[in-house]
Amino acid sequence: MNRRNFIRSIACATTASGVGGATALGSLFLKAKEAPRVAITMDDFSMAETPRLPVEERNRRVLDALARHSDLKAALFVAGKNCDNEQGKRLLGSWNDRKHTIANHSYSHHYYNSKRMTFQVFSEDALRGEAVIKDFSRFKKLFRFPYLKEGETAEKRDLMRAFLKRHGYRTGHVTIDASDWYVDGRLRKRLEREPDADLSPYRDYYLNHIRDRAVYYDDLSRKVLGRNVKHTLLIHFNLLNALFLDDLLSMFEKQGWKLIDADEAFGDPVFSSSPDILPAGESIVWALAKQAGKFDSLLRYPGEDGEYEKEKMDGLGL
Repeated sequence: MNRRNFIRSIACATTASGVGGATALGSLFLKAKEAPRVAITMDDFSMAETPRLPVEERNRRVLDALARHSDLKAALFVAGKNCDNEQGKRLLGSWNDRKHTIANHSYSHHYYNSKRMTFQVFSEDALRGEAVIKDFSRFKKLFRFPYLKEGETAEKRDLMRAFLKRHGYRTGHVTIDASDWYVDGRLRKRLEREPDADLSPYRDYYLNHIRDRAVYYDDLSRKVLGRNVKHTLLIHFNLLNALFLDDLLSMFEKQGWKLIDADEAFGDPVFSSSPDILPAGESIVWALAKQAGKFDSLLRYPGEDGEYEKEKMDGLGL
C-alpha cells in the first residue's frame, strides 16, 4: 500500500468514527507487533499571551498532565529568546525542579535552510541559546534545529554537524513529526473571534492528527530499520497542549503505546544516525528512508506542514 492510500485509509476510519474509531484502528494495528514506545519532546517554550490561559496557567497544566501519567519526564527544547527574562527563567525552573530535560533550540529560532542564513550566524546563535539555559541542573547538550531544517547544502550541513560535535552536543532528533503548531494557530484564531467557542472539535482533530502521524512514522521506522524505535514526538509549548496534552497521553495509552521518558528515548541508536541527504533534516526516520532510496513513494517534502492540514480543517469549519 503506498503512502497516499495508507493515509486515506486512516483518515476514512478516523473521520467516520472520531477518536473512538482511531482507538479501535490503533488496536488492530498493534496486534502481533511489539507495543510502540513514545516520549514527549516539546519545542519553543513561548511566553506569548494566548486566549483563555495565561502562560503561568499553561505551564502548570502541561507539567501536571505529564505528572499524571506516571510522572512522565519530557524534554523541553528552549528557544532562548522566549525566556531570556525573569519570568521565563522562573518557569524553566519549574521544569528543572520536576526533573525534565532542558535542551537547546537556539536563541533566535532562525531558519537554517535559508540561503541568507550563514553557518557563522546560526552557530553563534546556538551558543547564545545555550547561555540562557546552561546553569539549570537538568540542562543536557541536545540541540534541535528550528523547523527541523539542518542545512540546504552539504557544506552548511557538515559545518553544523562538526560544530555540534566539537561543543559536545548531539542532535535532538524527532522521529514523529506533526503540525500541532498549525492546529494551535487555528484554535487561537477561533477563540479571538468567539471566546466561548466549543473546543472539542479541535481536540478531536488534534488527537486524530497525532495518531495518524504516529502510526505513519512507526510504520515507516519498521520498514526502514526493521525494528521498533523508541520514538520522540515533536509538539510545542502552546495553548493546544495546555488544553489537551492529558487527552493526548491518555490516547496513546489506550491504543497500547508505552509512554517513556525522553532520556530513555534518546538512548536509542537511531539518534546517532547522520543521514546523507539534502536538504538535511526532517524526522530522523524520514531522513533515513530518504537516504535508503527505496521509500520515495511513502515520502513527501516537507515531511509535515500546515498546508497538509488546511483543506481538512477548512472542510470541518475549524
